Amino acid sequence: MIVELVTFRTPDGWDRARVLEDAKHTIPKWRTSPELLRKHFALGIGDDEGTSAGIYIWPSVEAAKKAHDETWREGVKQRTGGYPNSRYFDLFLLIDNETNRVVEWAADGSAHDLDTI
Repeated sequence: MIVELVTFRTPDGWDRARVLEDAKHTIPKWRTSPELLRKHFALGIGDDEGTSAGIYIWPSVEAAKKAHDETWREGVKQRTGGYPNSRYFDLFLLIDNETNRVVEWAADGSAHDLDTI
């Protein structure tokens, strides 16, 4: 399991409402993406103001790169004025207080629920 962190500059003059409206237009694409498990939309605050971020949960880096191909990158550039930057992280442990679960992922991607410690 991996986390992909995608960041890009928020266009000048875009407030939270404008960014939200733009994000809503992407909902159909991401709702039908077969390998995407979860996506979070985020705006920078404080020193990170002016940065937008997408935090994606994928089964693999390959799945992330397949969804974020050159066509997608060009679309981000057209909408925002700049190309996005992607970073990848191994998602090995999740504490989910909303569902009262703790999940560990093995290197092979298999998930194991852990008892609360």
